[in-house]
Amino acid sequence: MKNQLLGIIAIMAITLGSCTQPTSTKELFNSDWQFTISDDTFDEIQSATEWEAVSLPHTAVIEPKVMTGQWQGICWYKKTFEIPASAKNQNYLLRFEGAMNASEFWINGVKVASHQGGYLPVVFDFTQAAKIGENTIFVRLDNTDNKITGPKPMATLDFNMYGGLYRDAFLIIKNKLHITDPILAAKPAGGGVFVTYPKVEKESATVKVQTNMANNGANSKSFTVVNELWDGTQLTASNTSSETKVTAGSTIDAIAEIEVKNPKLWSPKSPSLYTLKTKVLLNGKVVDEEETHIGIRKIGFQNNKFQINGEELFLRGVNRHQDYPYVGYALSNEANYRDAVKIKEAGFDYIRLSHYPHSPAFMDACDELGLVVLDAILGWQYFSRDSLFQQHIFETAHDLIRRDRNHPCVLAWEVSLNESWMDEPFIDKLHSIAHEEYPGDQCFSAGWQEYGYDIYLQARQHRLKHYREPEKPYSVSEYGDWEYYAQNAGFNQDDWGGLKQSERTSRQLLSDGEAQLLQQATNIQEAHNDNFNTPAFSDSYWVMYDYNRGYSDDLEASGIASIDRIPKFSYYFYQSQRDADEISELYESGPMVHIASYWQKNSPLNVRVFSNADEVELLLNGKRLGTQKPDDNRISNHLAHSPFTFNIPKFEAGELLAKAYIDGKIVATHSVKTPLEAKTIELKIDESGRKPKAGVNDVVFVYASLKDENGTTVPLNEVDVQFEVKGDAKLVSPGQIKTEAGVAAILIKIGANTDEISISASGENLTSGTITFIPE
Repeated sequence: MKNQLLGIIAIMAITLGSCTQPTSTKELFNSDWQFTISDDTFDEIQSATEWEAVSLPHTAVIEPKVMTGQWQGICWYKKTFEIPASAKNQNYLLRFEGAMNASEFWINGVKVASHQGGYLPVVFDFTQAAKIGENTIFVRLDNTDNKITGPKPMATLDFNMYGGLYRDAFLIIKNKLHITDPILAAKPAGGGVFVTYPKVEKESATVKVQTNMANNGANSKSFTVVNELWDGTQLTASNTSSETKVTAGSTIDAIAEIEVKNPKLWSPKSPSLYTLKTKVLLNGKVVDEEETHIGIRKIGFQNNKFQINGEELFLRGVNRHQDYPYVGYALSNEANYRDAVKIKEAGFDYIRLSHYPHSPAFMDACDELGLVVLDAILGWQYFSRDSLFQQHIFETAHDLIRRDRNHPCVLAWEVSLNESWMDEPFIDKLHSIAHEEYPGDQCFSAGWQEYGYDIYLQARQHRLKHYREPEKPYSVSEYGDWEYYAQNAGFNQDDWGGLKQSERTSRQLLSDGEAQLLQQATNIQEAHNDNFNTPAFSDSYWVMYDYNRGYSDDLEASGIASIDRIPKFSYYFYQSQRDADEISELYESGPMVHIASYWQKNSPLNVRVFSNADEVELLLNGKRLGTQKPDDNRISNHLAHSPFTFNIPKFEAGELLAKAYIDGKIVATHSVKTPLEAKTIELKIDESGRKPKAGVNDVVFVYASLKDENGTTVPLNEVDVQFEVKGDAKLVSPGQIKTEAGVAAILIKIGANTDEISISASGENLTSGTITFIPE
């Protein structure tokens, strides 16, 4: 077949008897695209000659690491693809998981769809325009400022929206009798496969499966639905419906309940997942099938405290922007997973998606790793009474819940425009949409205005000097950044009056040095500790990773890791807040200890050690400096695990060694050595739970560390490191990068071949480093 589609996720027929029924298929539609930036019309673009061969995920423009103005404009994609003769007389759909921002689609010269908004799926049926054999699709994207979608003009926006077809796309071929797509559902809580849990107990649970069936044929059809619940390779339970008739041109819901004995319940500490296989049989043959990964769990609030499966749990969390340097939003599924692993390893069980829907791959990772999610529509400091804007926001609320309703990780739906004062009727409508789309007691709406929503979200800086105890479940949605950044804490990010000294802010780059990185950790510790003085059931620090923003030509640096995903000291503070007895094979966990110092001549002598142990012993060059219990003061008295501060009389070059004890036994150690002259370069590939993968446009960080003769990282800034990549991979970042705290980070894109890739790094007066690997 010409332009063979890669990554086939085929839904195969089960052969029972002699009659053949066409089966539905879903194929990745990511390869063999062509791309150009042009403001041509559709008629004009067909004769354009300057096209670049690309594959998805794809960003319209490779941006600099620190952006001085995001590209905005119009771009085009085109692709030739085939519909085989075996798919004749079926229904044809395309699904784009992300197309930024206003999109239009033509197939075989016919305009088949248009869509506003770049964060949720675009799904359309193009059966009438399709033909057996060769087809051509053109996609026009416009990511310029948009008053209908919001949220603000890029010149005043505190993040970037980027551009391109930046997530997966799928070609879906459906039997005339098929399971519908929920995005195309005609009514709330409809379409596709919708899974709920009427009963959740340790001894037994009920899994309710609502399957929406469509018959686009000319005659009535009778079908049965088989639902199978699998625990890995083990069939746990199943249900087969009685035969159901659906008339031509109509839809019908097939509802089944599956009883599960001794279910494995999903929670942050034990994220157990099942695979639900839903099969549609016509005349005894499977004509459609979908797999849904589910987690059986029950959430709720008792006295405004969060409970999961009947157990109270405080959710320690963080906010995340989904962008990478250079490629913006065009992350591979593997890169999204690596981001989630780092968040879980940092000690978090909860994440607020700010301020828009994140990738389906990231949602899958949260399910797998046990990260509870506050799922949000797009919104930030922008509200309009324009009817087109409001209708668009309502549609995004519908689509968000339909896309993510089966994810066990979802705590609540933030169907609210963050920091945008909304009219009460507008809030009422968004709240009602949430409960229409997800009926029952497991649905919670959330918003930053206390009125109307089930959960009240309030940033710490918004409550300073004017806090009133809420009467409903309450979450500290952001903290630790803005209240340490400007004395006029409020909503106007453009007002630079009253800024505090740079040494006091939480916005500290990795390159800013020990004292300022420790100040960030102090701010975070104080704010997190203070959150326990409120009735909050959760908090979420602002923010996990440094990020670019549209209105300013510097990085927003309040992340506990750099934009290159390199941890700062504050990362280890949060890691220490997870109990030592929580252990997982999926991410770094268990007992930990970390010395927050480079231990060089100008290092602070009040050495801070982060640990989740009972006691920490500190040694300098083998000499015992003492054993201490956790600190107990006004900024640590509510923490799960306070830091350990050691006051060292004077600096002595050499090795600091921390030993962490639980019940008198050493459970973890960490050491730092005074850095000497940088001699060599050591390379490391960021795997974080997922190795680099070929054939999926995987983007991977590679870190080059300056090492001395003892193997200690020398925390130097502005040292030039040159990189060379050999094999089926290419540099996305520039080939020369300056170090930050002794590390130079590059981003590479993995090609389609599983051949060896070699990366080398060199610098003046440094022994070069090389690393090789074979992508999966």
